[in-house]
Amino acid sequence: MAESFLTEVVEPVAPTPPVARDVAPVLAVEGVTKRFPGVVALDDVSVEFYPGEVHAVVGENGAGKSTLMKVLAGAYRPDSGTIRLDGAPVVFNHPSEAQAAGISIIYQEFNLLPERTVMENIFLGREPHRFGVIDYGRLEEDTLAVLKRLEAEALISPTALLGGLSVAQQQVVEIAKALSYDAKVLIMDEPTAALAQQEVAVLTALVRRLQARGIAIIFISHRLVEVFELAQRVTVLKDGQKVATAPTKDVTMSKIVEMMVGRVLSDYFPERARPEDIGAMALRLSGAGNAALRDIDLELRAGEIVGVAGLQGSGRTALAQAIFGVQPFQSGAMEIHGRAELFRTPAQAIRNRFGYVTEDRKYEGLTLKQPINDNIMLTLRSLRAKLSRAFRNGTRADRDLAVELAQRVDVRAPGMDREVQFLSGGNQQKVVLAKWLATDARVLIFDEPTRGIDVEAKASIHERIRELARAGAAVLMISSELPEVIGMSDRIVVMWDGTIVGELPAGAGEADIMHLATGFAESSRNEEKSV
Repeated sequence: MAESFLTEVVEPVAPTPPVARDVAPVLAVEGVTKRFPGVVALDDVSVEFYPGEVHAVVGENGAGKSTLMKVLAGAYRPDSGTIRLDGAPVVFNHPSEAQAAGISIIYQEFNLLPERTVMENIFLGREPHRFGVIDYGRLEEDTLAVLKRLEAEALISPTALLGGLSVAQQQVVEIAKALSYDAKVLIMDEPTAALAQQEVAVLTALVRRLQARGIAIIFISHRLVEVFELAQRVTVLKDGQKVATAPTKDVTMSKIVEMMVGRVLSDYFPERARPEDIGAMALRLSGAGNAALRDIDLELRAGEIVGVAGLQGSGRTALAQAIFGVQPFQSGAMEIHGRAELFRTPAQAIRNRFGYVTEDRKYEGLTLKQPINDNIMLTLRSLRAKLSRAFRNGTRADRDLAVELAQRVDVRAPGMDREVQFLSGGNQQKVVLAKWLATDARVLIFDEPTRGIDVEAKASIHERIRELARAGAAVLMISSELPEVIGMSDRIVVMWDGTIVGELPAGAGEADIMHLATGFAESSRNEEKSV
């Protein structure tokens, strides 16, 4: 089902033109202020949202985006100011009131029940009844009617279990749930953060259809490329204040970044390595493979960053996991600093001074309810065979080292005893990085190192990664964002169908990468062989 969903839904959809200004805003925020103890989260913010328009809201973490969205969605009440819906002032005391009025929000973390069916998720708590019991026949009909509005009725079954659907399909269910409330305004919070590139195309097509129905889309994203592709207007927030609202056609990406961070960023990425900076071979794979990979040939040298590009399912994460011993190679050869060795467990990799920053920092990279100090020292402590009670509680030297590493990667928090769950996404990622710095890793694998973090935090992570390479570490960096792969890499390898199908030099173009990543080049080669 997932495969047909990706191929059948994505049809050419013409970009929706900007909304004419003689149309009244469906939702207006007028002078809204929201305070928390010691913080002014929103300071006299005014902005209008029009029907049939995608309006992006951007800013750094802490800029006020989430607070504004929660005010609109009824989770917070503003301390002052007015919210108008269809011209009339409204006051929401609960998200259900906003939803009933036609304002729905889709959070980055889906609010769905995996053990329930699609139709039970869409109409949860609102199921039609007959003689006191749920009328499942009508429930299925109502669900089909909503899916038809998205032109997805043939692709998602109302009776399918939610847990068996792909991430993209689950997002469609979230959108269908919002439409079931007759939404006039749909707020999408980082909707592409967990999607592969081809799934983003699915979302884009759905957004265009919602626009055509006159729904106002409020689009929150750290991916500025998508903002410029989807949105007709963009509002920039900084420190709780509105910096500007402008048509996307009238501003540049560099200008948006400048407004977001309050300073000019002459370049998104640090300077690449020079040829004389590249050192000895740190990792070599020859014909390596397992159930997910085949014939992997790869070289990685000290001092360089090798980017790994490819579509979802191409084998990028499988490659990282195989190298690190999570899902070990079953064939071929691997050399570490010139000696043959295959890691069968992550512990072996760590002992050999390998580090792995996984794509899911919250569930695989961090212990969220533990303080910064403990998270930074977690991996180093696991390396030591026998831990005394005093050591388990943390020695003074360990605490000092954790502070030093946190400062080195610029973790911003009130103190080292702050639980990691309360940090921004960018600071959480810096804690993961500091954790591997504690082990003095010399080969580092980064899988989606900047997913879901703001522009300035991205720049900081990029600089930290480049500093590691300058200090002699060998870095393998996987990213779904082609500008990041191109901007950070000294070489680029491209994966397709479980193997590396090509290598490109620093600065290669997106078209060259996609030519390889879509399998087009491989298909052409196979055709030539058959001839």
